[in-house]
Amino acid sequence: MSKDVMPTKEELRRMAEIDVREVDPKSLKNLEDVQIDTSLPKRERAADYIRQIGNPYCYISHGVVVKISFSGKRSMEECLCSCLSMES
Repeated sequence: MSKDVMPTKEELRRMAEIDVREVDPKSLKNLEDVQIDTSLPKRERAADYIRQIGNPYCYISHGVVVKISFSGKRSMEECLCSCLSMES
């Protein structure tokens, strides 16, 4: 995936459906390895984050498998852009 291409809704849906009880921790990316390029525009920053983390719904943080979900009216892309927003 290039820096400016977001996964499709279907790809994100499949990522969100990962069962944390069955996922192989060795297949997950470590959040501490992700580097946020704050010079990128929000959309590219979010796409780059997903490219680096692989599955934004399930990853490793400080040695622990983390499974997150988003609720409400905002899309994952909007949430990520907000979280990764530094200045752009």
